[in-house]
Amino acid sequence: MITGGARGLGLEITRAALAGGQRVAVGARRPEQLPDDIRAHPAALAVRLDVTDPAQVEAAVAQVAEHFGTIDVLVNNAGRGLLGALEEITDAEARAVFDVNVFGLVAMTRAVLPIMRRAGGGKLVHIGSRSGFEGEPGVSMYSATKFAVAGISEALAAELAPFNIQSMVVEPGVFRTDFLDPSSVQVPAKRLAAYDGTPAHVTLDWAEKANHTQLGDPAKGGSFIYQVAMGEVMPLHLPVGQDALDRREVVNDRIAREIEPLKGASAATAHA
Repeated sequence: MITGGARGLGLEITRAALAGGQRVAVGARRPEQLPDDIRAHPAALAVRLDVTDPAQVEAAVAQVAEHFGTIDVLVNNAGRGLLGALEEITDAEARAVFDVNVFGLVAMTRAVLPIMRRAGGGKLVHIGSRSGFEGEPGVSMYSATKFAVAGISEALAAELAPFNIQSMVVEPGVFRTDFLDPSSVQVPAKRLAAYDGTPAHVTLDWAEKANHTQLGDPAKGGSFIYQVAMGEVMPLHLPVGQDALDRREVVNDRIAREIEPLKGASAATAHA
């Protein structure tokens, strides 16, 4: 079962799974807008699903379980973006992106777990982001949601191991999808001129220019994610794309470099 399966990486994971012979439930807010190759596929089931609507979550999971008999893999892909300096972002804007990226993921996971526990196993694949291990200017609230996804996924991996249920967070870099379209990413209703020319607004300007020119190929990314998910043991974290690999290395090196001279003083904070 794949949430947000109408486009982007969700759509490409769906296509890869169908090509691999899987039966796939494709969740979408408007399933009638799914591409023809998905709607017409005999192994695909389109379900209406807004992950922020508890009634739709419950109904969609029940429909899929009744149709297929079980749910072996849940791909929590539905998500939104939010750009802008933290000072510009309102509480309502921040809560809206958390509702989809975090609480929608939690709701879906809660709904599916009883099915997986009864079946004696399953896999949870959470689509995080490169921004889920590196906070960058102009994406503070989006990064916060993806850091949350990574933490939830790691905790679930430990909590659910006794039930033979695995959990993995996927951390893609930038891929050539519709993610930077206004329908997927929100910008502050009011921009503060004080941030013009600073890193936060440089990110905003980059997003406008980079839309549909990103380096990552979503078809290749979706196929890679599917292949890893079908493996016997999934990793805790799955960086996807050279930029994701490079930035993780930069972050790890920086942490090691900054912590090294402080190790002794940090350890000395224990009771004597």
